[in-house]
Amino acid sequence: MLTALLCLGAVLIDRWQGEPPNRWHPLVGFGWLARHVEGLAYGPSASNSLWRRIRGIAAVAVLIAPCMLATWLLALIPWLGIVVGLGLLYLAIGARSLVEHAEAVQTALQADNLPDARALVARIVSRDTEELDADQISRAAVESVLENGCDAIFGALFWFVLAGAPGVVAYRLANTLDAMWGYRTPRYQDFGWAAARLDDGLNWIPARLTAVSYALVGSKPRLAWRCWREQAPFWKSPNAGPVMAAGAGALGLELGGPARYHGEWVARPTLGEGLVPRADDIGRAIALVRRALGLWLAAIFLGGWWGGLIVA
Repeated sequence: MLTALLCLGAVLIDRWQGEPPNRWHPLVGFGWLARHVEGLAYGPSASNSLWRRIRGIAAVAVLIAPCMLATWLLALIPWLGIVVGLGLLYLAIGARSLVEHAEAVQTALQADNLPDARALVARIVSRDTEELDADQISRAAVESVLENGCDAIFGALFWFVLAGAPGVVAYRLANTLDAMWGYRTPRYQDFGWAAARLDDGLNWIPARLTAVSYALVGSKPRLAWRCWREQAPFWKSPNAGPVMAAGAGALGLELGGPARYHGEWVARPTLGEGLVPRADDIGRAIALVRRALGLWLAAIFLGGWWGGLIVA
């Protein structure tokens, strides 16, 4: 039950306080460190593909392993370990930040302020947003809410329950490195390979549990299951596909489709089925994530209660 209480506590602290200011957030410091490690580990431009991947693997290991070890040692200290676990899980969860960013986009759209909506949605998506219309902005925001529900909430809870504070540290740092290096660009195609594959591996189970959650708490569960089964295999990401397909089906929306990244149009398959997203659907996506979070917390508490009965 202690793990369940820590999960609830971290969620409540996040809802109360939100994320710390950037200058105090440990991930900002980690990002600064990662950039310096990249500068040292990247190597000469003439390096071949294999050597670049080896350097990328070493960079990931150097950045994550010491943090995991330090967290594990702190977790062994009575009482302090509990405080450390609660604090680290709180820092790893970004539910309030996700909601605030998405609601800001929705508010701008409802006020017919497209310039502000484009600027705001650019903070939560990686596609080009300068020429998006209202429907495209709504689609981008809904996709971000659904996908980041896994990355910013459920993945962190899963790894905390499974492996405690060291697990959630590994997950969040791998996710951060993937956001920095996990691009299929000439610079990161090989150097970022390890970060991307590690993030994919750590998210494999949480993504599918998130998809199950969306299907269970959504208004169209059968459609969610079908979209997941039939559409997710064609999405470029093995984890975002199930999450977004199930979420789109659960909401009765059609997501995906062509989008422009770094000036180039990318042909993305359709996810979900139903209506074209509108501004109000951003709020519906947020509500879906919140219901899924309630389901997760209930399941964690039930697991803790059942585990206590077995031990007793």
